Amino acid sequence: MRKGYEWIACVAAAVAIAVAAVSMCSRECSGSAVDGGVEGTGGVAGALSGDDGRRGLAERLERIVAEYPGEIGVAVIFDSADTVAVNDVAKYPMMSVFKLHQAVALCADFDRRGVSPDTVLTIRRYELDPDTWSPMLREHTEKEFALPVRELMRYTLTQSDNNASNLMFRRLLGVGATDRFIATLIPRERFRIAWTEADMKADHRKAYVNATSPRGAAALIDRLFTDSLMGADLQRFLQNTLSECRTGTDRIAAPLLDKQGVTVAHKTGSGYSEGGVLAAQNDVAYVTLPDGHHYALAVFVKDFRGSEAEASAAIARISQTVYESL
Repeated sequence: MRKGYEWIACVAAAVAIAVAAVSMCSRECSGSAVDGGVEGTGGVAGALSGDDGRRGLAERLERIVAEYPGEIGVAVIFDSADTVAVNDVAKYPMMSVFKLHQAVALCADFDRRGVSPDTVLTIRRYELDPDTWSPMLREHTEKEFALPVRELMRYTLTQSDNNASNLMFRRLLGVGATDRFIATLIPRERFRIAWTEADMKADHRKAYVNATSPRGAAALIDRLFTDSLMGADLQRFLQNTLSECRTGTDRIAAPLLDKQGVTVAHKTGSGYSEGGVLAAQNDVAYVTLPDGHHYALAVFVKDFRGSEAEASAAIARISQTVYESL
């Protein structure tokens, strides 16, 4: 009989350990997670201070993402403190969102080495891919032309130019160095950068290796706007350039365009569509409100059985839900 009691006690202990393990994995497991920061008295912090406010938003987001034919991960960081995440797993293909990581790493490297972003590169047309997305190539028809690195970064951040990104990886700062630097800013387990746009074009499967968790991407853009990562001039350049982003205005920015005093700085990413499945449709943004509060929002859509417009509409709906929760 004593052995029976001992067996029951062992089972109970095992169940308790399992429950604790499940509760501890919320940062990198599917489902929703809420993280408390400092309590607030108004605006963003006041709206979401306390578990009830954060949990209520998480539940609304969970219901929304469950309606769509694909995997959708969301993370929002309010005032660099309160965090809500849904399906926060490091498996979402970043696509061109990684150009944000590239620009941050390159500017930090330039700052460390005392290199000016106005350094001019000579570019030969034969170096560039005529069959990839490249506004730069369309605007420069010469066999050879010169551009400062600042302009190359502007092409990648505002128009998501693939040739400009590939060129900077080849000549200025490689993929490995970029990956290692970003790992000093956000947890290693939340992202990986291993391939360039050229690599992913040659083998679409590699797009799934350049992956992130929503919280990893949200944390990076939040730090870019709230922390000191490099010289002030370089950091301000990146902040201003992201505010000029021309791509994906039908995503996070869509429900905010008519909101007076709201500013959006963001970077988008779009994946390949094969067999009716869209590999990815993404957006990560830093949103500033008229009262000075702010939030970082990352939405990643993976393996979506639908069109880019439908995936973008899902992102816009999530953005509106977050804004209306404040």
